[in-house]
Amino acid sequence: MSEQAGQDEYEHHGGFPKYVPADVGPEFGRLVEALRTLQDLAVSTAPTPEVTLDLAERVEAINEELKSFQVPEGQSPAGRVITLPGRGSLLMLPWTVEKFDAEGVRSRGVFRRFHLGGNGAAHGGTLPLLFDDMFGMIQHAYGRPISRTAYLHINYRKITPLDTELVIEGNVDRVEGRKTFISAVLKDTEGNVLADCDALMVQLLKGQP
Repeated sequence: MSEQAGQDEYEHHGGFPKYVPADVGPEFGRLVEALRTLQDLAVSTAPTPEVTLDLAERVEAINEELKSFQVPEGQSPAGRVITLPGRGSLLMLPWTVEKFDAEGVRSRGVFRRFHLGGNGAAHGGTLPLLFDDMFGMIQHAYGRPISRTAYLHINYRKITPLDTELVIEGNVDRVEGRKTFISAVLKDTEGNVLADCDALMVQLLKGQP
């Protein structure tokens, strides 16, 4: 598919705003990493009641300061900085894109303490988030218009560990009208398959949210 054809198709993106990469300095990445570390510590520490109260008051003060900078969807840098882990979004897994083209997308990263499910393994519910986000990127890299996920089917092959470098890679399998069929595989650096997933993405009609 040509770049122009892909761009023409992208214009049929339903009710979504048009997202463009955010132009930010290193201070934004620093803030995101600090907040990610805060998330990790929030679920892995047991401070005293006095420290807990003090921390709550300080975090609440930060929240009040940030409120005055709230902007509509698509204007915040979060989720629009491709060079940052998780594209700068705290919701997304802190993974960094290594390959992004029509042949497929590859990303590398770790599951942190914040993603713990139990007994040292990543929570099973974090894997659908990782795959679903990957499928959205694959869809865009292929030149397909914005779509909604119709289904995800995940096979959990092995335990997904925390704090271990992993790689996820996927591509478009086929296109049928408004339907895009995509698959991806999650592996460790030795090539062991931890999970694989296939999905159906359905193109939005004009005006659909």
